[in-house]
Amino acid sequence: MAERDGRAAEGGAPEGAGGGLADIRITNCHVHLFTARHVPRAYPHPALAWIRRVPGLITGAAGLARAAGFEEGAARLSRLGRFAAAGRAGGQRAILAAIERQYPAGTRFVVLPMDLGGIGHGPAERDLRAQHDELARLARDPRRGGRVIPFATLLPDRPGAVAEVRRCVEDLGFRGLKLYPRLGYPPDHPVLMAEVYPYCVRHGLPVISHCSRGGVRGRGVSRAEADRWSAPQAFVPVLDAFPGLRVCLAHFGGQADWRAYVEDGLSPDDPAEGERNWQVAIRRMITAGDGRGGRRFPGLWTDVSYTLFEFEEFVPFLRLFLEDARLAGRVLFGSDFYMTRLERLSERAVCFRLRVALGEALFRQIAETNPRAWLGEEPLAATGRAAAPAAALAAG
Repeated sequence: MAERDGRAAEGGAPEGAGGGLADIRITNCHVHLFTARHVPRAYPHPALAWIRRVPGLITGAAGLARAAGFEEGAARLSRLGRFAAAGRAGGQRAILAAIERQYPAGTRFVVLPMDLGGIGHGPAERDLRAQHDELARLARDPRRGGRVIPFATLLPDRPGAVAEVRRCVEDLGFRGLKLYPRLGYPPDHPVLMAEVYPYCVRHGLPVISHCSRGGVRGRGVSRAEADRWSAPQAFVPVLDAFPGLRVCLAHFGGQADWRAYVEDGLSPDDPAEGERNWQVAIRRMITAGDGRGGRRFPGLWTDVSYTLFEFEEFVPFLRLFLEDARLAGRVLFGSDFYMTRLERLSERAVCFRLRVALGEALFRQIAETNPRAWLGEEPLAATGRAAAPAAALAAG
């Protein structure tokens, strides 16, 4: 099979590895290409606007904040540093080129924009429409060969938000929708329930929503509000109202809840504790039955983006969880690039290690087969692992 730059054309086998590794076409279901030009100059605070010109200084300040125990402040500074570094890249095309280097030729990328110009920190230099248009040009680039799968995003309270989603789908050929409730809205917002979700169902568009306690918050949105709107349970009214909607709750609940599960476990005397852990709640929701042999939430998915960058601690648990065929059929591979830029492992390292840890069959399922079903490219019935035994998981 032809190679480019010493890489297997489809599967990601190291040069000279041979074997059956070269026939998996990976779809990374969670990447970002937006730049500092799409982030308000006053984010996260006007006093920090100047520091964005010196990304190295931001990194140092984040380290000091973390050492002093200010974890939330450190996280905000680290995020600002990523935005600043991305702003120097020269546009979405340059960021895409950086992630393409980490993956085999032929890998596809689901690109998720962000609308940060309407969250209370002032306008961005380039608004959401411009961000969407730039992404559309990348997706249409014949040199990319259809490897860029663009999603639209919106803030449901913004005037014209629904019309912009329609424009992206009908005029620009976008394939899905990204939601970020922590910016300031619940997933059952009236505009989403009355207009957006019915439109997604009619057009067969998947939805992906941030589902982690970390991330950006809209100005004036408390942590409690952000958590309430981002929690897995917040999507129950949506999943009940639109059982045909394919919804991915990204990050598999997030690193904080994975770490709590791994390090602290669950109390056998408090059955509700599992519902408060988002990782556990997502697993329970995906595998829940409807009493008739079907799924309680047939449209529910999750991805492993960012969370799996704590590789050694979390991957053994993921490997065990995926022994449950009902769960394995609803997990997607994703990385959350470029938010992973400050992590110890590179995208390439995580992808290869995950492939080895899960084995070819499971890796193929989450990185190739499941994404095609979630994107609506093949029927859901084709994603099951009927031969896989259901795992005897712990109470969690």
